[in-house]
Amino acid sequence: MSVAEGPPHPPAGAAAERDPGENARGAALMVAAMAGFAANDAIMKGVLESLPLFQAVFLRGLMGTALMALAAWRLGALRLPRGRDARLMAWRTAAEAGATAFYLTALMRMPLANATAILQAMPLTVTFAAALFLGAPVGWRRWSAIAAGFVGVLVILRPGPEGFGAGSLWVLAAVACMTARDLLSRSLSPALPSATATLWTMAALTLLAAPAAAAQGWAPVTPALALRLAAAACLILVGFGCVIAAMRVGDVAAVAPFRYVILVFAMILGAVFYGERPDAPMLLGAAIVIGAGLYTLRRERIRAED
Repeated sequence: MSVAEGPPHPPAGAAAERDPGENARGAALMVAAMAGFAANDAIMKGVLESLPLFQAVFLRGLMGTALMALAAWRLGALRLPRGRDARLMAWRTAAEAGATAFYLTALMRMPLANATAILQAMPLTVTFAAALFLGAPVGWRRWSAIAAGFVGVLVILRPGPEGFGAGSLWVLAAVACMTARDLLSRSLSPALPSATATLWTMAALTLLAAPAAAAQGWAPVTPALALRLAAAACLILVGFGCVIAAMRVGDVAAVAPFRYVILVFAMILGAVFYGERPDAPMLLGAAIVIGAGLYTLRRERIRAED
């Protein structure tokens, strides 16, 4: 089954657990999504030093929408959501727009790795919300893996009053929007291809950014900036497509811990491109995060062998 296809089972959070093989596939999709998002964030952080926020989002959206429309056409997924899916997609797009605006605003005010670290509350918030609203199965081992990953995030953050500024509040707002977005993705019908959802999400974000970009002002775009925006567009499409597919394939609690790997990607990219050198607590926290993901993967393999 391609990423463009819907899952062959109800995605609305039924109580029955998914096949362990689907959980492993969902985990792989989530890792790919986090790699795409982290690389996009690293590029956009640099672009935002030269372009206004909404101009950058708008231009990235134009490029991404054109690329995704071509891909959806080739995959036979160039269609409009209908009925219940149309309503879910409208709410999902609103949540995505809020998440994009809040998180990119945070990136202009704090280091990439720090913003990404706070974002790692998402496995906890998504799993809790899925269990509460969708009846998703969450055993103690899965809760333990998610909690261990969150401890790793706290080790990296070393939270305190001095480190909890305006940038952190913007990231927390983004977390709330992303949690709603992922639950709405989970509720889309199997008949709606993931490529269709990705296309209309990107198109709607672009339209929403247009008036804000006009009001905020327009800066000249050099060929180098255009190239970086094109790369960001490709990478965010990878992130959008893979995260939608991941949320529709595996159990939420099995897939959620693999969101933590974005922190490792962000630390590497921040060090390479922005000179943000990780210290010992950050490295220790990253090791805990990776360990939580490996534990989850091992548990799923054991389940597959039983």
